[in-house]
Amino acid sequence: QRCRAGPEGRGCCTEDEEQNVKLTEILELLVAAGYFRARIKGLSPFDKVVGGMTWCITTCNFDVDVDLLFQENSTIGQKIALSEKIVSVLPRMKCPHQLEPHQIQGMDFIHIFPVVQWLVKRAIETKEEMGDYIRSYSVSQFQKTYSLPEDDDFIKRKEKAIKTVVDLSEVYKPRRKYKRHQGAEELLDEESRIHATLLEYGRRYGFSHQSKTEKAEDKKTALSAGLSTTEKGDAHEEDELRAAEEQRIQSLMTKMTAMANEESRLTASSVGQIVGLCSAEIKQIVSEYAEKQSELSAEESPEKLGTSQLHRLKVISLNKQIVQKTKHLEELRASHTSLQARYNEAKKTLTELKTYSEKLDKEQAALEKIESKADPSILQNLRALVAMNENLKSQEQEFKAHCREEMTRLQQEIENLKAQRAPCGDEKTLSNGEPPGTLTSAMTHDEDLDRRYNMEKEKLHKIRLLQARRNREIAILHHKIDEVPSRAELIQYQKRFIELYRQISAVHKETKQFFTLYNTLDDKKVYLEKEISLLNSIHENFSQAMASPAARDQFLRQMEQIVEGIKQSRMKMEKKKQENKMRRDQLNDQYLELLEKQRLYFKTVKEFKEEGRKNEMLLSKVKAKAS
Repeated sequence: QRCRAGPEGRGCCTEDEEQNVKLTEILELLVAAGYFRARIKGLSPFDKVVGGMTWCITTCNFDVDVDLLFQENSTIGQKIALSEKIVSVLPRMKCPHQLEPHQIQGMDFIHIFPVVQWLVKRAIETKEEMGDYIRSYSVSQFQKTYSLPEDDDFIKRKEKAIKTVVDLSEVYKPRRKYKRHQGAEELLDEESRIHATLLEYGRRYGFSHQSKTEKAEDKKTALSAGLSTTEKGDAHEEDELRAAEEQRIQSLMTKMTAMANEESRLTASSVGQIVGLCSAEIKQIVSEYAEKQSELSAEESPEKLGTSQLHRLKVISLNKQIVQKTKHLEELRASHTSLQARYNEAKKTLTELKTYSEKLDKEQAALEKIESKADPSILQNLRALVAMNENLKSQEQEFKAHCREEMTRLQQEIENLKAQRAPCGDEKTLSNGEPPGTLTSAMTHDEDLDRRYNMEKEKLHKIRLLQARRNREIAILHHKIDEVPSRAELIQYQKRFIELYRQISAVHKETKQFFTLYNTLDDKKVYLEKEISLLNSIHENFSQAMASPAARDQFLRQMEQIVEGIKQSRMKMEKKKQENKMRRDQLNDQYLELLEKQRLYFKTVKEFKEEGRKNEMLLSKVKAKAS
């Protein structure tokens, strides 16, 4: 709106400034909420605000019959329809602010601002409420299709870990070593039964632990009561308890027999297998059997062996295990090296085969694409020519082979004739002194063969010339086919040209906007510099002008002249603004007329194509009837 002089003009300018301020605040709110389409400079304020309100409403999970990608620069009727659809949704959302469609269409940003502010707040709250749900849903959908590397590693190690745990539990499970006699007396107290069961599985737990614990508790009680005992009495009691415990264990052990162990007993079948092995393996098995026996004897009666002997047996056993494991490790390393080499070779071969297969697929796809784009009639003609060329080549090969066979046969016949002619000629010459008649017939036959050979050779030369001419014609046709673009290529060229034109147009429009912005800012800078220089001159001359009445009057006259000049400049700029606005309206009207013509053109082309199709159908029917 144009600023008018007087109080009304000042009020109008103030209202425009408030509208601009509210528009800026609305756009900042929308951008902060996540609607970044409001940053596009080419959109009108109506498109930005309506698009932002629609985005907020859909974010709050309310349906609105408005397309986010609605047509830009809409007409007044379309703007009113969009505004009515948006306003109809606000009561369902329980918006506390009232808004009318004409306020949105008229861009009354002062009344639109509270509604947009409430919508943005509601959209942010909805995002916070639905954020966790959407995130969990996204994670669940991701886990249905994909998996993380840690999960893959866990799945790969899971089966191996379960197998290892099962093997360990199988190896280290309790094994029964002793068994009570069938006729042994039954143990009465529960503690004796427990320790007897533990002894059956090789667990030598004494009874002194519980007695020591009870003794320690009794000692603490006695100390708290002020009583004490001597260390000598404690040692004596401990020896008595240990002796009683050992005697009780021995009494329990006498009622048990050792269980038959597979490792400590050799069967007849195992003896037969050992005898069938080589001597070195027999020695190794004997040594292992001796070690097992010594270990079992050490386990059954550890009190009979000394500490050094037990340690020596364990060291020998561990050393042999180390040697065996080292040998097994070397075998595994050698096997791993050979398998790795075979794997690398197979991987290299697979890579080469994949590369060759991809190359063949690309070439086949390129050939199929070229074949689909080519003209069917030209392609059929070309196929016929190629088939003819192949046929001529095969005929040429057959003819060459036939000529070679014929030449070989004729040469052999010539040699035979020469061999037959030599003795006959000598006899005839010696007897009659005249050349024989067979020589003349042979020479005639040779000349006939030479003549036939020359004719066939000339015929072969003509066939080669004809083949070369046909090959040259085929090559020329190939070049002509390659030079003529197909319909699909023309459509691609057209689409590409249209895309390039749109890109150039967008860049040109953006450049024009930059130039306009630069010129505007430059003019603004010039006016600000003039204003600053004017204010500086007024500030510098004000004290001198106020010194005398004459200087003051002259200063006031200069100020009036400056104000008058500013008003004239302002009127010129207003006039220029109105001219540009009228020119913009005229161009917009022309643009709408051109759009209408374009729609009419597309409609006419569509109707023309339809009529052409009908014409072709009628012509085909007429031809069918005529035939």
